[in-house]
Amino acid sequence: MGRAPALADIPVNENPRERMTHMKLGRIALLGAIATLGMTGASALLAHGDVTPQAVDTSALPEIGEAWLEKNPYSGNAKAIEIGQSAYGQNCARCHGLDAESGGIAPDLRYLEEGESGDQWFAERFRHGSSHDGKVYMPPFGDVLGQKAGWAIRAWLETKHEG
Repeated sequence: MGRAPALADIPVNENPRERMTHMKLGRIALLGAIATLGMTGASALLAHGDVTPQAVDTSALPEIGEAWLEKNPYSGNAKAIEIGQSAYGQNCARCHGLDAESGGIAPDLRYLEEGESGDQWFAERFRHGSSHDGKVYMPPFGDVLGQKAGWAIRAWLETKHEG
């Protein structure tokens, strides 16, 4: 199968009707390509991106056990905040925005409720993710990254809180 004729391949003295047909076919092909690219970009946006969790080294943090706590044990802990900032950048920023400033796709985490009730909400979402009507809006990170990494991220987010 040969290539489609380019506009330059069409003789100048060609019948004007045939020339218009070639131009229309070219426009249809261009619109098809644009539509295909648009659908590809839209599906990536709607899918929230493929997030492969990145390991977080939490060995410098105090042990807190396996059972998930309801209150952040690392709140205000400088080392946890440092680890949390790095962990957030590697695992959360893609959807929630750099420096926790969302571009509107995912919740803006600077406005999470402070205190124990905010900790509980954060732990629930971090552990189990969020899905509605069969669509995953946030993958679960709890079993993959663990409690120490989750609370370190929450400790960093507390430093970004806006009222």
